Amino acid sequence: MRFLRNLCVLLLAGMLVLAPSLAEARAGGSTRSGGGTTYQSQGSRGSQTYTPNGGQSVQRSTTQPSTTAPGYGYGYGSFWNRHPFLTALAGGFFGAWIGSWLFPGWGWGGMVGGSIISWILIIMVAMVLVRAFRRNAFATMGPPMQSYYGGGWSYGGAAPASAVPLTSPLAITQQDHAEFESLLKSIQSAWSAGNIAALRRYMTPEMLSYFSETLANNASQGVENRVERVTLLSGDVRESWDEGALQYATALLRWTALDYNVRTGTAPSDPGHVVDGDPSHPVQAEEMWTFARSPGGRWLLSAIQQV
Repeated sequence: MRFLRNLCVLLLAGMLVLAPSLAEARAGGSTRSGGGTTYQSQGSRGSQTYTPNGGQSVQRSTTQPSTTAPGYGYGYGSFWNRHPFLTALAGGFFGAWIGSWLFPGWGWGGMVGGSIISWILIIMVAMVLVRAFRRNAFATMGPPMQSYYGGGWSYGGAAPASAVPLTSPLAITQQDHAEFESLLKSIQSAWSAGNIAALRRYMTPEMLSYFSETLANNASQGVENRVERVTLLSGDVRESWDEGALQYATALLRWTALDYNVRTGTAPSDPGHVVDGDPSHPVQAEEMWTFARSPGGRWLLSAIQQV
């Protein structure tokens, strides 16, 4: 009976430790929604990466959060997150006390005594506590997003009152508008072909890494996402600014396209070729795209935010 009790406790502790990992394994990447494809908000908007702008908060970025905004990124958060060793130590003593209360036979004396099984349980509980505090410290991002706007190119210009002042304003021309539209169509075309070399010409290395990750995930599942016949319905430049080394512009884009998944290695006439989506009827998409360039250079996709 004692062996069976210890075995059950170990199995329970193992489930507690592994549960967060299993949940995290399902996060990230792209998912199907209403016949279209939605993505995480990711990339860099320079100094404005974590500034509210009407879009979803950036969830993945290589840009480090400002030190004036505690709670984002590494080095911030609660006392427990900043001192994981103390957290584990406190969790260990707390777990030992709970163990001695629930199972008096395990003991509490001698270097706190107890069996090897009890200390394994204590360590596992401490690991769960550390992970829980860390997850809470990083769960400060915004809600999910999805759509696009209409009526040709316009310039909103008005930033939210809570936004950090931009370095300096940047004028956006009709040529820039045409380049944004061209990037939208070129990126979707290269994405549909799974052409990473082509994608490299249209986006920053950071964004390329995210796109490559999703392409690899699709390949491992034996599917390919096709986004065809892209038609821009409207573009609304929400903000543009100059940071010296780089210039940025964020536009709310609304477009239609055929968006569907096919089984890799099959022909359109093969049964089961289309996994999901509709290759005959376009769907509408809406996202905020941020473009970046060096002064006098060409624009590259720097971030995508859902709305």
